[in-house]
Amino acid sequence: MAGAVPSESRLRADARRNSEQIRSAAIGAFQGQGLTVPLEEVAKAAGVSKATIFNRFGGRIGLIEAVIEEVVASELFAVIDRTRTIGDVGGRITYYLTAIRDLQYRQPAFNDVLLQTYPHSQQLMEICRVGSEANEELIAAARASGALRPEFTADDLHALVVDNALALKHGKRPPRDDYDRRTRYLLDGVRGCSSVSGGR
Repeated sequence: MAGAVPSESRLRADARRNSEQIRSAAIGAFQGQGLTVPLEEVAKAAGVSKATIFNRFGGRIGLIEAVIEEVVASELFAVIDRTRTIGDVGGRITYYLTAIRDLQYRQPAFNDVLLQTYPHSQQLMEICRVGSEANEELIAAARASGALRPEFTADDLHALVVDNALALKHGKRPPRDDYDRRTRYLLDGVRGCSSVSGGR
């Protein structure tokens, strides 16, 4: 009937559809461009208005927190879990540093997390906390085994990762071959004299 008011169930269905479209668009945009991508681009990709994003998610922080698991957290946590299963400490260092730098290269959103671009997001800060604990755990084991240079600390690893995040976010993106070559240089520089390479 012309002019009929949409039913409540129809409104709920429309809201769910809009939310899923926004989530899908946000995942693609954040993975491709990082967490600072203009919300107007997300809205355009989702076929909704920017106001709809605010209505459904409360703004950028709410939207990030709604999708950060799919965007980067699940992959980071998988890297941490896989690292802990590697028995040889030298191999653990090689895998972890290579995987983290690979994630930084492929996922701009990961660099935004590392740089704490949105410190008011509790979820992003929790991801940073988990990552920091993993770094400290790995470095402590590696130093105790002689797999790392004795003066190399968890703070050094954090600085190297953050410096790389800054370079990738604000500098010229290097070709992948050059980037991987520099990862090997990094590994050679931090290994201790008793380190056993996991794949070298």
